[in-house]
Amino acid sequence: MRKIAVLAAGGTGGHLFPAQALAEALIQRGWSIVLASDERVAGLSQDFPAERRIGLSSATFKPGDPIGMLRAGGAVLRGAGQARALYREINPQVVVGFGGYPSAPALLGAIFDRRATVIHEQNAVMGRANRFLASRVSRVACAFPTLLKAPSKVAARAVVVGNPVRPAIRALADLPYSPPLVDGPIRILVTGGSQGARLLSELVPEAIAALPDALRQRLIVQQQTRAESMERAQRTYRNAVVDAEVAPFFRDLAGRLGAAHLVIGRSGAGSVCEFAVAGKPSILVPLAIAIDDDQGENAKFLADIGAAEVARENQLTVASLSGALEKLLTNPARLARMAAAARSVAIADAAERLADLVEQTAGV
Repeated sequence: MRKIAVLAAGGTGGHLFPAQALAEALIQRGWSIVLASDERVAGLSQDFPAERRIGLSSATFKPGDPIGMLRAGGAVLRGAGQARALYREINPQVVVGFGGYPSAPALLGAIFDRRATVIHEQNAVMGRANRFLASRVSRVACAFPTLLKAPSKVAARAVVVGNPVRPAIRALADLPYSPPLVDGPIRILVTGGSQGARLLSELVPEAIAALPDALRQRLIVQQQTRAESMERAQRTYRNAVVDAEVAPFFRDLAGRLGAAHLVIGRSGAGSVCEFAVAGKPSILVPLAIAIDDDQGENAKFLADIGAAEVARENQLTVASLSGALEKLLTNPARLARMAAAARSVAIADAAERLADLVEQTAGV
Protein backbone atom coordinates (compact mmCIF):
# COMPACT_ATOMS: atom_id res chain seq x y z
CA MET A 1 0.00 0.00 0.00
CA ARG A 2 1.28 3.45 -0.91
CA LYS A 3 2.03 5.59 2.16
CA ILE A 4 0.84 9.18 1.75
CA ALA A 5 1.32 11.99 4.27
CA VAL A 6 -0.24 15.42 3.93
CA LEU A 7 1.90 18.14 5.50
CA ALA A 8 0.03 21.38 6.23
CA ALA A 9 2.19 24.46 6.71
CA GLY A 10 1.94 28.20 6.28
CA GLY A 11 3.92 30.33 3.89
CA THR A 12 6.64 31.41 6.34
CA GLY A 13 10.02 29.76 6.78
CA GLY A 14 9.27 29.12 10.46
CA HIS A 15 6.57 26.67 9.43
CA LEU A 16 7.97 25.48 6.11
CA PHE A 17 11.52 24.55 7.15
CA PRO A 18 10.51 21.99 9.80
CA ALA A 19 7.83 20.65 7.46
CA GLN A 20 10.45 20.24 4.74
CA ALA A 21 12.83 18.47 7.12
CA LEU A 22 10.06 16.04 8.07
CA ALA A 23 9.16 15.53 4.41
CA GLU A 24 12.73 14.57 3.58
CA ALA A 25 12.86 12.13 6.52
CA LEU A 26 9.56 10.50 5.51
CA ILE A 27 10.58 10.23 1.86
CA GLN A 28 13.64 8.28 2.99
CA ARG A 29 11.20 5.86 4.62
CA GLY A 30 9.15 5.39 1.47
CA TRP A 31 6.41 7.97 1.97
CA SER A 32 4.85 10.20 -0.66
CA ILE A 33 4.33 13.82 0.41
CA VAL A 34 1.51 16.25 -0.36
CA LEU A 35 1.97 19.86 0.74
CA ALA A 36 -1.19 21.70 1.79
CA SER A 37 -1.23 25.42 2.45
CA ASP A 38 -3.44 28.39 1.72
CA GLU A 39 -4.22 29.62 -1.78
CA ARG A 40 -0.79 31.27 -2.07
CA VAL A 41 0.79 27.80 -2.24
CA ALA A 42 2.09 28.44 -5.75
CA GLY A 43 4.46 31.02 -4.32
CA LEU A 44 6.05 28.69 -1.79
CA SER A 45 9.61 27.45 -1.95
CA GLN A 46 10.19 25.34 -5.02
CA ASP A 47 12.63 23.24 -3.01
CA PHE A 48 9.87 21.58 -0.97
CA PRO A 49 9.96 17.86 -1.88
CA ALA A 50 6.23 17.32 -2.42
CA GLU A 51 4.75 15.25 -5.22
CA ARG A 52 1.71 17.49 -5.13
CA ARG A 53 0.85 20.93 -3.76
CA ILE A 54 -2.66 22.06 -2.94
CA GLY A 55 -4.01 25.47 -1.98
CA LEU A 56 -6.89 25.52 0.48
CA SER A 57 -9.21 28.38 1.34
CA SER A 58 -8.16 29.97 4.61
CA ALA A 59 -7.96 33.30 6.43
CA THR A 60 -6.95 34.85 9.71
CA PHE A 61 -8.45 37.57 11.87
CA LYS A 62 -7.44 40.16 14.42
CA PRO A 63 -8.41 39.56 18.05
CA GLY A 64 -11.52 41.52 18.95
CA ASP A 65 -12.83 41.59 15.37
CA PRO A 66 -16.06 39.51 15.37
CA ILE A 67 -16.81 40.15 11.69
CA GLY A 68 -13.27 39.13 10.72
CA MET A 69 -13.63 36.04 12.90
CA LEU A 70 -16.81 35.02 11.09
CA ARG A 71 -15.22 35.57 7.68
CA ALA A 72 -12.14 33.60 8.66
CA GLY A 73 -14.30 30.79 10.05
CA GLY A 74 -16.19 30.58 6.77
CA ALA A 75 -12.96 30.49 4.77
CA VAL A 76 -11.50 27.74 6.97
CA LEU A 77 -14.66 25.64 6.66
CA ARG A 78 -14.54 25.99 2.86
CA GLY A 79 -10.90 24.92 2.98
CA ALA A 80 -11.79 21.93 5.16
CA GLY A 81 -14.34 20.86 2.55
CA GLN A 82 -11.70 21.16 -0.17
CA ALA A 83 -9.33 19.07 1.94
CA ARG A 84 -11.92 16.33 2.47
CA ALA A 85 -12.49 16.10 -1.27
CA LEU A 86 -8.75 15.63 -1.75
CA TYR A 87 -8.58 12.98 0.98
CA ARG A 88 -11.31 10.94 -0.70
CA GLU A 89 -9.11 10.99 -3.82
CA ILE A 90 -5.69 10.17 -2.33
CA ASN A 91 -6.62 8.54 1.04
CA PRO A 92 -3.65 9.77 3.15
CA GLN A 93 -2.60 7.72 6.17
CA VAL A 94 -1.85 10.85 8.22
CA VAL A 95 -2.14 14.65 8.14
CA VAL A 96 0.54 16.68 9.93
CA GLY A 97 0.05 20.37 10.75
CA PHE A 98 2.82 22.84 11.55
CA GLY A 99 0.76 25.76 12.78
CA GLY A 100 -0.30 29.03 11.26
CA TYR A 101 -3.77 29.65 9.93
CA PRO A 102 -3.06 27.99 6.54
CA SER A 103 -2.67 24.63 8.33
CA ALA A 104 -6.14 24.75 9.90
CA PRO A 105 -8.29 23.63 6.91
CA ALA A 106 -6.17 20.54 6.20
CA LEU A 107 -6.24 19.45 9.83
CA LEU A 108 -9.91 20.25 10.30
CA GLY A 109 -10.82 18.23 7.21
CA ALA A 110 -8.85 15.28 8.57
CA ILE A 111 -10.52 15.59 11.98
CA PHE A 112 -13.96 15.59 10.33
CA ASP A 113 -12.96 12.43 8.44
CA ARG A 114 -11.51 10.86 11.61
CA ARG A 115 -8.11 10.42 10.03
CA ALA A 116 -4.83 10.19 11.94
CA THR A 117 -3.53 13.68 12.73
CA VAL A 118 -0.40 15.17 14.27
CA ILE A 119 0.35 18.76 15.26
CA HIS A 120 3.90 20.04 15.63
CA GLU A 121 4.35 23.24 17.62
CA GLN A 122 7.66 24.97 16.93
CA ASN A 123 7.50 27.66 19.62
CA ALA A 124 7.65 27.58 23.41
CA VAL A 125 4.19 29.21 23.30
CA MET A 126 1.47 27.31 21.43
CA GLY A 127 0.10 29.33 18.53
CA ARG A 128 -3.58 30.18 18.10
CA ALA A 129 -4.30 27.73 15.29
CA ASN A 130 -2.61 24.84 17.08
CA ARG A 131 -4.28 25.84 20.36
CA PHE A 132 -7.70 25.60 18.71
CA LEU A 133 -7.07 22.17 17.18
CA ALA A 134 -4.70 20.50 19.64
CA SER A 135 -7.36 18.82 21.79
CA ARG A 136 -8.95 17.31 18.67
CA VAL A 137 -5.91 15.74 16.97
CA SER A 138 -4.41 12.29 17.51
CA ARG A 139 -0.95 13.38 18.73
CA VAL A 140 0.82 16.62 19.65
CA ALA A 141 4.58 17.12 19.22
CA CYS A 142 6.56 20.14 20.37
CA ALA A 143 10.03 21.61 20.07
CA PHE A 144 10.55 22.91 23.63
CA PRO A 145 10.02 21.28 27.03
CA THR A 146 7.70 24.17 27.89
CA LEU A 147 4.43 24.59 25.97
CA LEU A 148 2.80 27.73 27.29
CA LYS A 149 -0.79 28.69 26.43
CA ALA A 150 -1.60 25.05 25.61
CA PRO A 151 -4.61 23.47 27.35
CA SER A 152 -3.36 21.56 30.38
CA LYS A 153 -4.42 18.17 29.03
CA VAL A 154 -2.68 18.91 25.72
CA ALA A 155 0.55 19.99 27.39
CA ALA A 156 0.53 16.84 29.53
CA ARG A 157 0.40 14.52 26.53
CA ALA A 158 2.67 16.49 24.19
CA VAL A 159 5.81 14.70 23.02
CA VAL A 160 9.03 16.73 22.94
CA VAL A 161 10.76 15.92 19.64
CA GLY A 162 12.64 19.15 19.00
CA ASN A 163 12.40 21.35 15.93
CA PRO A 164 13.34 19.60 12.66
CA VAL A 165 16.22 21.41 10.99
CA ARG A 166 17.58 21.21 7.47
CA PRO A 167 20.29 18.60 6.82
CA ALA A 168 22.97 21.27 6.34
CA ILE A 169 22.22 22.63 9.82
CA ARG A 170 22.03 19.18 11.37
CA ALA A 171 25.52 18.43 10.07
CA LEU A 172 26.85 21.26 12.25
CA ALA A 173 26.03 19.21 15.36
CA ASP A 174 29.14 17.13 14.66
CA LEU A 175 31.49 20.14 14.56
CA PRO A 176 33.15 21.23 17.83
CA TYR A 177 33.02 24.88 18.85
CA SER A 178 36.40 26.62 18.73
CA PRO A 179 36.46 29.96 20.59
CA PRO A 180 38.46 32.81 19.04
CA LEU A 181 42.17 32.72 19.71
CA VAL A 182 43.89 35.53 21.58
CA ASP A 183 44.46 38.34 19.04
CA GLY A 184 42.95 36.10 16.33
CA PRO A 185 39.97 36.84 14.08
CA ILE A 186 36.46 36.85 15.56
CA ARG A 187 33.58 35.90 13.29
CA ILE A 188 30.13 37.38 13.96
CA LEU A 189 27.02 36.30 12.05
CA VAL A 190 23.96 38.56 12.14
CA THR A 191 20.71 36.98 10.97
CA GLY A 192 17.11 38.15 10.80
CA GLY A 193 17.31 40.49 7.83
CA SER A 194 13.58 40.40 7.06
CA GLN A 195 12.03 40.59 10.52
CA GLY A 196 15.07 42.40 11.84
CA ALA A 197 13.82 45.50 10.04
CA ARG A 198 15.67 48.71 10.81
CA LEU A 199 16.44 47.71 14.39
CA LEU A 200 18.98 44.97 13.63
CA SER A 201 19.88 46.24 10.17
CA GLU A 202 21.07 49.61 11.44
CA LEU A 203 21.68 49.27 15.18
CA VAL A 204 24.05 46.30 15.01
CA PRO A 205 26.57 48.02 12.68
CA GLU A 206 26.50 51.12 14.90
CA ALA A 207 27.09 49.00 18.02
CA ILE A 208 30.02 47.21 16.38
CA ALA A 209 31.45 50.52 15.20
CA ALA A 210 31.42 51.70 18.84
CA LEU A 211 33.74 48.89 19.97
CA PRO A 212 37.38 49.64 20.85
CA ASP A 213 39.71 49.91 17.84
CA ALA A 214 41.81 46.87 18.74
CA LEU A 215 38.70 44.67 18.98
CA ARG A 216 37.13 46.03 15.77
CA GLN A 217 40.26 45.18 13.81
CA ARG A 218 39.82 41.49 14.66
CA LEU A 219 36.19 41.26 13.53
CA ILE A 220 34.83 39.52 10.45
CA VAL A 221 31.13 40.35 10.25
CA GLN A 222 28.56 38.74 7.98
CA GLN A 223 25.17 40.40 8.26
CA GLN A 224 21.82 39.77 6.68
CA THR A 225 19.96 43.05 6.34
CA ARG A 226 17.03 44.60 4.56
CA ALA A 227 17.84 45.82 1.05
CA GLU A 228 16.91 49.40 1.92
CA SER A 229 19.32 49.34 4.89
CA MET A 230 22.29 47.84 3.07
CA GLU A 231 23.96 51.08 2.00
CA ARG A 232 23.83 52.56 5.49
CA ALA A 233 25.15 49.36 7.10
CA GLN A 234 27.98 49.08 4.58
CA ARG A 235 28.93 52.73 5.11
CA THR A 236 28.95 52.30 8.89
CA TYR A 237 31.22 49.26 8.69
CA ARG A 238 33.48 50.92 6.12
CA ASN A 239 33.92 54.04 8.25
CA ALA A 240 34.73 51.86 11.27
CA VAL A 241 37.25 49.84 9.20
CA VAL A 242 35.44 46.59 9.94
CA ASP A 243 35.73 43.61 7.59
CA ALA A 244 32.03 43.12 6.81
CA GLU A 245 29.87 41.39 4.22
CA VAL A 246 26.30 42.70 4.06
CA ALA A 247 23.53 41.10 2.00
CA PRO A 248 19.76 40.60 2.15
CA PHE A 249 20.18 36.83 1.95
CA PHE A 250 22.98 34.31 2.41
CA ARG A 251 22.44 31.11 0.45
CA ASP A 252 25.10 29.22 2.42
CA LEU A 253 23.78 30.23 5.82
CA ALA A 254 24.71 26.85 7.34
CA GLY A 255 28.37 27.24 6.39
CA ARG A 256 28.47 30.75 7.80
CA LEU A 257 26.77 29.61 11.00
CA GLY A 258 29.29 26.80 11.35
CA ALA A 259 32.20 29.25 11.17
CA ALA A 260 30.73 31.88 13.52
CA HIS A 261 32.05 32.54 17.02
CA LEU A 262 28.91 34.51 17.96
CA VAL A 263 25.47 34.92 16.42
CA ILE A 264 23.13 37.90 16.75
CA GLY A 265 19.54 37.49 15.64
CA ARG A 266 15.84 37.18 16.33
CA SER A 267 14.56 34.34 18.46
CA GLY A 268 12.08 32.63 16.21
CA ALA A 269 11.77 28.93 17.02
CA GLY A 270 13.74 27.86 13.97
CA SER A 271 16.63 30.21 14.71
CA VAL A 272 16.85 29.25 18.39
CA CYS A 273 16.89 25.53 17.60
CA GLU A 274 19.40 25.98 14.78
CA PHE A 275 21.74 27.93 17.05
CA ALA A 276 21.47 25.14 19.62
CA VAL A 277 22.14 22.37 17.11
CA ALA A 278 25.14 24.30 15.78
CA GLY A 279 26.33 24.89 19.35
CA LYS A 280 26.69 28.65 19.01
CA PRO A 281 26.59 31.36 21.67
CA SER A 282 24.11 34.06 20.75
CA ILE A 283 22.63 37.46 21.49
CA LEU A 284 18.89 37.18 20.88
CA VAL A 285 16.53 40.08 20.21
CA PRO A 286 12.91 38.86 20.49
CA LEU A 287 10.45 40.46 18.10
CA ALA A 288 8.44 42.81 20.31
CA ILE A 289 5.21 42.55 18.30
CA ALA A 290 5.21 38.73 18.27
CA ILE A 291 1.86 37.39 19.47
CA ASP A 292 1.98 36.02 23.04
CA ASP A 293 5.69 36.92 23.20
CA ASP A 294 6.58 33.53 21.70
CA GLN A 295 10.01 34.82 20.66
CA GLY A 296 10.69 36.02 24.18
CA GLU A 297 9.88 32.59 25.59
CA ASN A 298 12.02 30.89 22.94
CA ALA A 299 14.95 33.11 23.87
CA LYS A 300 14.39 32.48 27.59
CA PHE A 301 14.93 28.77 26.98
CA LEU A 302 18.55 29.39 25.93
CA ALA A 303 19.13 32.29 28.32
CA ASP A 304 18.08 30.25 31.36
CA ILE A 305 20.86 27.72 30.74
CA GLY A 306 23.49 30.36 29.99
CA ALA A 307 23.60 29.76 26.23
CA ALA A 308 22.39 33.21 25.16
CA GLU A 309 22.08 36.84 26.15
CA VAL A 310 18.65 38.37 25.59
CA ALA A 311 18.24 42.00 24.52
CA ARG A 312 14.66 43.28 24.62
CA GLU A 313 13.79 45.85 21.97
CA ASN A 314 12.60 48.47 24.46
CA GLN A 315 15.92 48.26 26.32
CA LEU A 316 18.25 47.90 23.34
CA THR A 317 20.55 50.80 22.50
CA VAL A 318 23.82 51.17 20.64
CA ALA A 319 25.64 51.53 23.96
CA SER A 320 23.99 48.51 25.61
CA LEU A 321 24.61 46.23 22.64
CA SER A 322 28.17 47.45 22.19
CA GLY A 323 28.85 46.82 25.88
CA ALA A 324 27.40 43.32 25.73
CA LEU A 325 29.48 42.54 22.64
CA GLU A 326 32.70 43.75 24.23
CA LYS A 327 32.14 41.61 27.34
CA LEU A 328 31.49 38.49 25.28
CA LEU A 329 34.10 38.93 22.57
CA THR A 330 36.90 39.52 25.06
CA ASN A 331 36.00 36.39 27.06
CA PRO A 332 36.63 33.28 24.91
CA ALA A 333 36.10 30.99 27.91
CA ARG A 334 32.60 32.34 28.39
CA LEU A 335 31.81 31.95 24.70
CA ALA A 336 32.90 28.32 24.96
CA ARG A 337 30.65 27.75 27.99
CA MET A 338 27.71 29.31 26.18
CA ALA A 339 28.34 27.10 23.15
CA ALA A 340 28.45 23.97 25.32
CA ALA A 341 25.22 24.99 27.05
CA ALA A 342 23.47 25.53 23.71
CA ARG A 343 24.53 22.14 22.43
CA SER A 344 23.46 20.43 25.67
CA VAL A 345 19.79 21.08 24.88
CA ALA A 346 19.97 20.58 21.11
CA ILE A 347 17.92 17.83 19.48
CA ALA A 348 19.74 17.32 16.19
CA ASP A 349 17.64 14.31 15.15
CA ALA A 350 14.29 16.09 15.62
CA ALA A 351 13.17 15.23 12.08
CA GLU A 352 13.70 11.52 12.74
CA ARG A 353 11.93 11.71 16.09
CA LEU A 354 8.97 13.46 14.53
CA ALA A 355 8.93 10.94 11.66
CA ASP A 356 8.81 8.12 14.24
CA LEU A 357 5.82 9.74 15.93
CA VAL A 358 4.06 10.29 12.61
CA GLU A 359 4.49 6.65 11.63
CA GLN A 360 3.28 5.47 15.04
CA THR A 361 0.20 7.66 14.72
CA ALA A 362 -0.46 6.44 11.18
CA GLY A 363 -0.12 2.83 12.33
CA VAL A 364 2.47 1.85 9.72
